[in-house]
Formats: sequence, structure tokens, C-alpha cells
Amino acid sequence: MFTGLVSDVGRVIAVEGGERLRRITIESAYDPATIALGASIACSGPCLTAVEVVPHGAGCRFSVDAAAETLARTTVGRWGPGTRVNLERSLRMGDELGGHLVTGHVDGLAEIVAREAVTGDGSDGWAPSDRFVLRAPASLSRFIAEKGSVSLDGTSLTVNGVEGDTFTILLIPHTLAVTTWGERRVGDAVNLEVDLIARYAARLTEAHAVRQG
Repeated sequence: MFTGLVSDVGRVIAVEGGERLRRITIESAYDPATIALGASIACSGPCLTAVEVVPHGAGCRFSVDAAAETLARTTVGRWGPGTRVNLERSLRMGDELGGHLVTGHVDGLAEIVAREAVTGDGSDGWAPSDRFVLRAPASLSRFIAEKGSVSLDGTSLTVNGVEGDTFTILLIPHTLAVTTWGERRVGDAVNLEVDLIARYAARLTEAHAVRQG
């Protein structure tokens, strides 16, 4: 379980394997002593298992294996050396839940259809922030609600508005600086995980409708 609060941005340094299974090695600032073999790490959304960890400089390099479904249903299949990824280690008992409950199970891909600056250049006392408009798959758009939460590329974000199958989010300067969102452009695909509570609420509603019908 995760919160969607990114704690490091790693860099892919190697990708080995084919369409059925790939081993991906990521360089990170994490202390290797804090990552046990078998630990779960959210890598730009998908929860992946650390299968190898070695010290490197002030941080480490860890490897994860991505199977065929992960490669096909997420952006992981597009990663290559140099790709930067948002990282978050799994929650421990007693950790602060600062974002929202995120499972690391990606539901689908959302596409960025617009990006625009919504504040000035700083001269008015406000730092530049960006508004993103994204299109969700039709099967997932019903789970996205205004003022609700979504996880996009492993980042917990609040939905500002919804219109049909598109929704908007606002990224403050801090988030743009400490995640990969600063490099996102129109046309990019991002890993989407809908809110866990919304998904179960919809399922209960559907089950109730069936019983009443």
C-alpha cells in the first residue's frame, strides 16, 4: 500500500528481456539498507518487487521484474535507459498517510491532452503552476469525480474538474520540481489508478441495482 507521495525520482539505467518478462534496473538516492529483497516499490505507479539491490554512490541501484501484463497495460513497456520514474516505498505501520490510499495496481493509461500555465512568472507573488487536462479510458472515467483523488504516474493528485471522459488537475511548483511531471507534455500517456473507495462504491452500487432489478 502507498500514499502517492513521491519520495525520490529514479533513473532507469538498464532494461533486459523481452515481451514476456523484463528486468529493469533503476538508480535511486534510497539507502540500500532500507530496501529488503522482495520489498514493494511503486515505480511511476505500478507496484514492483525489488529482486536485487546494490549500493551505488550515495544511494543504490535496484532491479525489478515486469511481467507481460504490466508491460502491456502500463507505461513500463516503454521505459528505456534514461527514463526517469517517480518512486515511493510501501507504507509501514505508523507512517503518515499524507496523500490517499494507493495500491500500485494500475487501472489503465490516461493521455495528456492539454497543459497550460495558470499563474504568472512570479512577479505577482505567485509561482508558476500548470493545469493538465487528461483523457481517461471510457471504462474508468466514471470513477473520477471532481474533488476526488487519482494516482497518476504514482503521484496522488486532486481532480479539479470533470467533463465527459476528460478531467483536470493542477500541479503546484513543488510537485513539478520533485516529480517527473515537469517533463510531461501533450500526447504523453501516464499510469492511472482510480481511487480505491470510488471503485468499491461503484461496485456496491452495481450489486445493489442488480438485487433491486
